[in-house]
Amino acid sequence: MNKRIRFRLIVIAAVTLLSLYLFLGFPPSIAGVRKNLRLGLDLQGGTQLVLQVNVDDALKATTDQTIESLRAQLDKAGITVRQLARTAPDTFEARGVDPAKDGDFRNIIEGTYGNDFEIASSQRDAATTFTMRMKPRAANEYREQSVDQALRTIENRINALGVVEPVIQKRGGPGEHEIIVQFPGLDDPEEVKRIIGKPAFLELKLVKGTGSYATKDAALQQFGGVLPANLEILESQRADSSGGRQFYVVNQVAGVTGRDLKNAGVTRDENGRPAVSFNLNAAGAEKFGRLTEANINSLLAIVLDGRVVSAPKINSRISDNGIITGGGAGFAPDEARELALVLKSGALPASMTPLQEEVVGASLGADSIYHGLLAAAVALSSVVLFVLVYYRASGINATLAMILNLVILFGAMAAVKSTLTLPGIAGVILTIGVGIDSNVLIFERIREELRAGKTAVSAVATSFSRVFITLVDTHLAALISATFLFLFGTSAIKGFAVTLVIGLISNMFTAVFVSRTLFDMVLARKERSNTLSI
Repeated sequence: MNKRIRFRLIVIAAVTLLSLYLFLGFPPSIAGVRKNLRLGLDLQGGTQLVLQVNVDDALKATTDQTIESLRAQLDKAGITVRQLARTAPDTFEARGVDPAKDGDFRNIIEGTYGNDFEIASSQRDAATTFTMRMKPRAANEYREQSVDQALRTIENRINALGVVEPVIQKRGGPGEHEIIVQFPGLDDPEEVKRIIGKPAFLELKLVKGTGSYATKDAALQQFGGVLPANLEILESQRADSSGGRQFYVVNQVAGVTGRDLKNAGVTRDENGRPAVSFNLNAAGAEKFGRLTEANINSLLAIVLDGRVVSAPKINSRISDNGIITGGGAGFAPDEARELALVLKSGALPASMTPLQEEVVGASLGADSIYHGLLAAAVALSSVVLFVLVYYRASGINATLAMILNLVILFGAMAAVKSTLTLPGIAGVILTIGVGIDSNVLIFERIREELRAGKTAVSAVATSFSRVFITLVDTHLAALISATFLFLFGTSAIKGFAVTLVIGLISNMFTAVFVSRTLFDMVLARKERSNTLSI
């Protein structure tokens, strides 16, 4: 055996052993396969959720932010407005604008917000009322952005929890605003679902009135029974010592929101109880600094998901950080960790409504595995039988190359932590077909060279060199197609594409490198150098 063949055999043995180790573990076992090769929802069971994103919440938040930004611009320009209030998710009104300032007001609106809002005006009580309605194009963009942001936020939260290979993607056509989330292998995902569905939207709002009230009616009485349009009444998140909840009158528009957060973590309050600290980005720090500096000695409500967690007093200017305490009883350690997690991973831009919850049982997954493996076994057996009958002893060469192709395929999937799904098994079956197709091209070329009168050694060398370019062309075309399937396909199609890509790459190695080495080993024997069973 010459050095070239020996070197090739060492490479083949190394690749084979590495693939077997990655796939089967050491020592080899079924438990190793289950640990190293991840199975998708359709194979091992799990839970699937379909969530409806309530996109109007995002429009409300965008409208409120616009109101707050406009109010700051009007104050700077010296334009007085009796009231700025949201009247619909995508609409707000500026009431009581001085008619002498109509032109200035309109210039600010059109110059800053004209791309997103349509403007209409009317005269009421010797003053002008401007109505700003979001343009349909802008509203649709904000709706789609809210779905995209919700998808990314859910993904961040699940990854932080360490859930293995979740599938998170949009579902349905335009206007449906749905997200599908799959948890392979999780039979009881209640804790994860709770964190996914928790908006954890942080708002810092100034408290109006004298503080907290025992009832909502008591809060209204402080304003003559009619609440101004720019205020709202919020309930406390926790009950007090008597078991009741407090009510706060706060600004409808938040001075700072969770969108301004940079980071969050678990800390301790002044009494040593678990609390959550937060840091703001540059824009948020600037807004928070202005807000606290202008309202020293006022109460600032820390609002989570529309409920007041606490309402501390502003003692001095605060810029880029703050702390959230759990009120009188404080947070439990788990509550503080969970709150820090959802704040740090990003606030959902809108609430979500579960539309569907489906549990895929292990029996269904086992049934999918059985039929998928049965199909693969039948395909492999049929191909092996064909090549052994049609190509005689050379069929052993093709069979060994195909088996090694599958070993490398599963080893590579385990190495890159790819998830095997039912469409992925279809990709495995297709890989078998592509592998035998490559061997057929090579073998038929060898037969042609032998019929032309060449020796077996010359026929093999010539055939591999001439077929190589053809194999590269066909595999490259298939790789390009599989790449586009992965980039633009759904999760099921991506599983098929990943398996196919890995199978095509490994097939080039086995069809050209391994198969050629096996032929060279046979022909290296002097007594068989001029004959070949093909």
